[in-house]
Amino acid sequence: MRSRVWHAHVITSLAGCTALVLGVTGTVAHAQVAPAAQGRDLGREVLAVGDGWGSEGAGTTGGSTATAEHVYTVTNWAEFKAALKAGGDAPKVIKVKGVIDPVAEGCASFAAPGYDFDAYLEKYSPENWGLDKDLSGEPADSPEGLRAASAANQDKAIKANVPANTTIVGVGRNAGIRGGSLQIKGVDNVILRNLTIEAPLDCFPQWDPTDTDTGAWNSEYDAVVVYGSTHVWVDHNTLTDGRYPDSTLPTYYGQTYQQHDGLLDVVRGANYVTVSWNSVEDHDKTMLIGNSDGAGSTDAGKLKVTLHHNRFEGIVERAPRVRFGQVDAYNNHFVVAKGQSYGYTFGIGASSQLYASDNAFSLPAGVSAAKTLKKWNEAPLTAENNYVNGKLTDLIAVHNAEIPGETLQSGAGWTPTLRTKVDSPRAVPGIVGGRAGAGKVC
Repeated sequence: MRSRVWHAHVITSLAGCTALVLGVTGTVAHAQVAPAAQGRDLGREVLAVGDGWGSEGAGTTGGSTATAEHVYTVTNWAEFKAALKAGGDAPKVIKVKGVIDPVAEGCASFAAPGYDFDAYLEKYSPENWGLDKDLSGEPADSPEGLRAASAANQDKAIKANVPANTTIVGVGRNAGIRGGSLQIKGVDNVILRNLTIEAPLDCFPQWDPTDTDTGAWNSEYDAVVVYGSTHVWVDHNTLTDGRYPDSTLPTYYGQTYQQHDGLLDVVRGANYVTVSWNSVEDHDKTMLIGNSDGAGSTDAGKLKVTLHHNRFEGIVERAPRVRFGQVDAYNNHFVVAKGQSYGYTFGIGASSQLYASDNAFSLPAGVSAAKTLKKWNEAPLTAENNYVNGKLTDLIAVHNAEIPGETLQSGAGWTPTLRTKVDSPRAVPGIVGGRAGAGKVC
């Protein structure tokens, strides 16, 4: 079990852009506030005491105590995966220099011998296959079997399992991961900072004729997934569809060839997560907290996540959609661009306890504040002191007045205590706009 050891570490105070230098083991007896040092080592920094759910208990320190032999600088995907495996669960720091890309050779490099997309389209078209049965049971040498084999090749190549006690940090302003899927699965104590992460593009989506009345293409691969893990800090990253926004995706069988899944999902009993100062851009199914209404045996009492000082722009839905968890969302800025597709911001799901306060929303003409909330299940929430286009707005009241079939109840039943400085929501657009995202750690 990790103990709370703060001695000799620099802790970023994100609300004030200063460094808190603590000199005590166990509990904090004194703290000296100093300007953040030029050229400081982000790999040695830890989540501040009291900064969201990730600071609960032993807190989140990642690989900050790594010895010199467990500090790695990587410049390509192969080096990155090797560094993740090296040293087991011993504390480690992985510094990503430049942009690393597991799909640099293109989707064709994953295709199984004999795979032919045109043959796939021909066999499973609604005219030939119909819409009343799925593709399960197709033999290995069928177009679906070859698609599945190709997808398995991509899965093995682009997924990277992050071990416990690890910090992954970008070097400088232009470091990133393009097309990889970070799997923070079944581990404790992980930090992810200062990276531009482009969502994976599923090279081989599956057609499901039975998905809705018209069929649908379904994709795999989250950019980052926190699965059954505890004490995770995701800070000052840019998460985006990047070169492949949904608007560029083709259409087959009259349906969008969907090649994206989630950007940052927290699922399967994950707990104690802080997501701070990220820029989240141009994505559809953005952030899922809790992946199933029926997962109460796994998720009840867990999925405790804090979201603060993040900027969401061009997001269609799930910012986040919440099930079960006590989720604290404050001082975030949600920007809906004119003409973009927009469903909702906060999704209220099974047994969720969302506490959303002091956030700012920028909505274009024609998009009502009522749409910022979406009711999926009966679950009360707290939504206080939120501003829409610079005006204090009761999001629950507006929602209930305009969408009476989805009446929401007020009162999440708990009050967050693990917060940094809460900024005025009127100041949030300027504060977050200048400091959220990769390359802006101050």
